[in-house]
Amino acid sequence: MNNFGYYAPTRYIFGRDTEKETGHLTVENGMKKVLLTYGGGSVVRSGLLARVQESLKANGVEYVEFGGIHPNPTDDRVYEGIEIVRNNGIDGLIAVGGGSVIDTAKAIALGALYEGDFWDFYAGKAVPQRALPVGVILTIPAAGSEGSGNSVITRLDGLHKISLRTDSVLRPKFAILNPELTFTLPPFQTASGIADMMAHIMERYFSPTPDVSVTDHLCQGLLRSIIEVAPRVMADPEDYQARANIMWAGTMAHNGICGCGRVEDWVSHFMEHEISAVYGVTHGAGLAVVYPAFLMFMATHSPSKPAQFARTVFNITDSDDSVAARKGAEALRAFFGSLGLPLTFKQLGIENPDINLLVDKLIENKGEIIGGYYRLNRADMTAIYELMK
Repeated sequence: MNNFGYYAPTRYIFGRDTEKETGHLTVENGMKKVLLTYGGGSVVRSGLLARVQESLKANGVEYVEFGGIHPNPTDDRVYEGIEIVRNNGIDGLIAVGGGSVIDTAKAIALGALYEGDFWDFYAGKAVPQRALPVGVILTIPAAGSEGSGNSVITRLDGLHKISLRTDSVLRPKFAILNPELTFTLPPFQTASGIADMMAHIMERYFSPTPDVSVTDHLCQGLLRSIIEVAPRVMADPEDYQARANIMWAGTMAHNGICGCGRVEDWVSHFMEHEISAVYGVTHGAGLAVVYPAFLMFMATHSPSKPAQFARTVFNITDSDDSVAARKGAEALRAFFGSLGLPLTFKQLGIENPDINLLVDKLIENKGEIIGGYYRLNRADMTAIYELMK
């Protein structure tokens, strides 16, 4: 196990009707006038936005609305939000939605206090030091952004989709998690969220670091729990306990606890970011295509950890690591298929993927050699993309 620091100051408020606590939590964190950020019309139609607004008003918090945040959030909305914050004396942000809304709020919170271009942080030209406080009301369990210091934004000029990772600066001050708010999620969105949270766990699990038994067992246990509960959620979208377990798993997957003391991988996320940046696919659906291909590649290149994954998560009994790893990749692929997720480029709606372009962009954004578990070169990246056809 490696040396590590772990700091997770987010306060989680979990359960029914907890969105009604937004106002006093906002005040407790020193916010008096906030940018109320949200996505499409579902938070309006469901009455959630009105309940949040009522709670803010009851606690004397002013707000300016900033809606219409789309999936795979882009830099143009961040620039727009920064200007609104600066021109209206706003001292915090409340994000009502899923990862795209939360990531946009974080980018605005960071950029509003920075004299330069907020993209400097995503491009690696500047290191985040401070940001406005952010509070979250989560509606889509998937990205885990409600409990992480990370944010993913796409720059429209060149379609660069980049993840910014911070230890503490961008962690939300509070996160409200009410499983009932997820009852109306469409099946595809629910399934995509499940794939996303599983990928967050696996990015940390596939590590070259030895003697990390505690976090290995955390990862394996979370993955088994998700696999156990997911069919219940898909069969009955209003199964509160199943929704609750999935929601908390999504937070645990990405709040950093599973990565303590170990080198992390993130190759599959990097590869998917290029797919969704170029082709606009749903992130979790893209990961359902990428991850089994990644594991199938590793079955013949570095099978030891994928074999452990296969045996502990999917109960594969083969003693040969390569065989076990391959069967684990097939089992994961079958599980994603059982949720109705795409399994190939074609099923993602990409008939003729430009793999050379994807690899070029991946290298441009992440370098000639990538990966924490196994170091991939151009030929390796190409091979994994080819396995997705």
